[in-house]
Amino acid sequence: MKKPSKSSKSEKKPSCLWFDELSTVEAKKAADAGAVVIFPLGSVEEHGEHLPLCTDSVQPEYVALEVAKKTGCLVVPPLRYGICNAGRNFPGTLSIEFDSLYLIARDILSELVRNGFNRIIVMSGHAGSTHMVALRLAAQNVVTQNVSVPSKRKTRIMVLSDFDFAFEVKDPEIPENDGHAGYVETSRVMAIRPDLIKAKGKASFPNMPRFEVVSDPEKYFPSGVMGDPTNASASKGKMINDYVIEQVAKLVAELKK
Repeated sequence: MKKPSKSSKSEKKPSCLWFDELSTVEAKKAADAGAVVIFPLGSVEEHGEHLPLCTDSVQPEYVALEVAKKTGCLVVPPLRYGICNAGRNFPGTLSIEFDSLYLIARDILSELVRNGFNRIIVMSGHAGSTHMVALRLAAQNVVTQNVSVPSKRKTRIMVLSDFDFAFEVKDPEIPENDGHAGYVETSRVMAIRPDLIKAKGKASFPNMPRFEVVSDPEKYFPSGVMGDPTNASASKGKMINDYVIEQVAKLVAELKK
């Protein structure tokens, strides 16, 4: 059998993908080498009768680890709480305040940068507008306070939802206006954690008021579903997940430049 070349050995991915499984010595080496870090976030939120409350968490965590396997980046421990305005009145949803999310995200990002990790992807499986604003504001605060100086690498932080890529997938089976707990999300969870699927799910296309801030979102979102999960499939979910992983891996490559 042919022995692996020296170059192939040098390209071996690190044995630790989770940041907190590194030793302090390994963390220092990773920081000095300019390792990219992914910070996955999710939520504890209703996703209809067919999906678990951790739906927004299992998706970005899965993507982050798969990207780490491909690229050698690191994944910090996830945060499974978020701002859940539209689903806060459903049993099981645990929503936190804007300031709480902003402050914890800012503190984690600041600590990563203090430790020399200044190539970061903040990737949330929950894509609520207020939730994403809190994350972007936290990242902006950290980037602004760590402006590049000659002796220090420029701090670069990307903030996105994995659904920014998931909904780029064009497929005739994906219903128009698909969204929360719909075809795409159900298919993705079926591919990642089929054991967590609770039921078949029912189609629902609620007419949410455009632009208006409402005090009773459950009035417009009675089932907690936006889309049609009835024809979702694990094979379609794998295809979507693979696309998301590929796109996030490209972001890691961009940050490594």
